[in-house]
Amino acid sequence: MSHHTAKESYRKLSERLNRFPQGAPPTKLLFQILEVLFTSEEAELVSLLPIKPFNVRAAAQAWKRTEADARLVLDKLASRGMMLDTEIDGEQAYVLPPPMAGFFEFSMMRVGDHYDQRLLAELFYQYLNVEEDFVRELFAGGETQLGRVFVSEPVLESEQMVHVLDYERASEVIRTASHIGVGTCYCRHKMEHIGKACAAPMDICLTFNSTARSLIKHAVARQVDSVEGQELLHKAIEHNLVQFGENVRQQVSFICNCCGCCCEAMLAAKRFAVLNPIATTNFVPQIDAENCSGCGKCAEACPVEAMGMVSAANPHKPKLKKARVNEELCLGCGVCIRQCLTKAAKLKPRKHRIITPVNTAHRTVLMAIERGKLQELIFDNHALRSHRAMAAILGVILKLPPVKQAMASRQMKSRYLEQLLTKHQFSHRES
Repeated sequence: MSHHTAKESYRKLSERLNRFPQGAPPTKLLFQILEVLFTSEEAELVSLLPIKPFNVRAAAQAWKRTEADARLVLDKLASRGMMLDTEIDGEQAYVLPPPMAGFFEFSMMRVGDHYDQRLLAELFYQYLNVEEDFVRELFAGGETQLGRVFVSEPVLESEQMVHVLDYERASEVIRTASHIGVGTCYCRHKMEHIGKACAAPMDICLTFNSTARSLIKHAVARQVDSVEGQELLHKAIEHNLVQFGENVRQQVSFICNCCGCCCEAMLAAKRFAVLNPIATTNFVPQIDAENCSGCGKCAEACPVEAMGMVSAANPHKPKLKKARVNEELCLGCGVCIRQCLTKAAKLKPRKHRIITPVNTAHRTVLMAIERGKLQELIFDNHALRSHRAMAAILGVILKLPPVKQAMASRQMKSRYLEQLLTKHQFSHRES
């Protein structure tokens, strides 16, 4: 009976995780991962928590425990990176991060004895790199993506720098962050345990602001200042790593420095290329065929195999190659530009500008609408009981394009929302 009860706890936790816009398909491997990360009692308790941030009082009510007992459980989870604790309006709040980007990574970011990390690495590898349901849902489940690429700033020419907005610069995210943490790269740490890691730097993945504050507090990440953060960014660029971060303009929570052989985002970009699993930069490489020497260094450096070598069609040199970029696959990171010794490659603006969600709430609502999970986002959080929470969600919806608003209205099947959208659209036309 106790074994059955334990299984039921992990099933409930799995259902809870799938209320996130980016879900976690409930396979045998997921249950094995959760069994390593959570006790059966913790799984049962966490399954009852809302999606949005909550305070100790809310957890105590959901668990039917005293606030003192609830705080002990929450702090224990936070100490392992399974929960993030933060401060909202002067009150301590907690939030369960999604599996990715979230507690999957946090479990491998700190080297220690909190978990059997070799076992976790093997399970993660099977769940993310062998099976494809989770990664497909995470990176290719809709138009709005979890993460975006930052352009490599050193390769931009002076006239291009004028057109690069602050939120498109990894250096600006570092400069303006309230807290900066550096942790072990989950991807390369995982690959190291199964004998597939490359030689790229390991302690180089960055977290920011409230996420960094919680991870630093519990020693999951090491605190650094802006100067060291910029040094780490420079180190990553020198090693031809791609800056892949949260797909928002404000309060970016993470920037990973990714290689093409180990990192989940780059592997997903190759695996599901036609589905555009990563938000690109606003640039693509342009090749000057006359100056291209055909050395192939740019193609070797490309993390997603968007740069290739084709025949130069030179009758005097039949074996001569030249570089050619597939713009549909290209991330616009600029890693290839650094490799070109003849200066035949440079970045040019894309024809259509990439739109980045304003903040986490904006991105989350978009992802929820596109993945058919808007009701989960609202009702699981008991937002209808909180005017403030409901107002925040509706505020995002009212600023969306009409197509997205229609999708939201259909999912909610709410007369109130339909009337609100109609009134908003009418007043917008009148103005």
